[in-house]
Amino acid sequence: MHEDLLNRIRKFNSERDWNKYHSPKNLATSLLIESAELAEIFQWLTEEESWNLQPDVHEHAGEEIADVLIYLFNLADKLGIDPYAAAFRKIKLNGVKYPVEACKGSRLKYNELKRGEKS
Repeated sequence: MHEDLLNRIRKFNSERDWNKYHSPKNLATSLLIESAELAEIFQWLTEEESWNLQPDVHEHAGEEIADVLIYLFNLADKLGIDPYAAAFRKIKLNGVKYPVEACKGSRLKYNELKRGEKS
């Protein structure tokens, strides 16, 4: 499935002759900008409001999420990284850093966890 999306992104960029602008640096910067645009949607909302977006705001959030995903796929493609494989590897690594018995219900970062305690 992600190959279909990646091929559409490649075609879209190629048709517009945009690949010359898509260096890893530029794509990483664009990814940050689009992530900030997504965060801006939630900036002044309460916790409850963030769970109950108005339909137009919900649609806008979807568009910003799509922008983030497209830039992420572009960057991964330029670097020769399969984002799905990388995510599965990272989940496995996170399982080691955050074992259930040490972190369940805790908000602490892995280096702050005390084995057997929760915070």
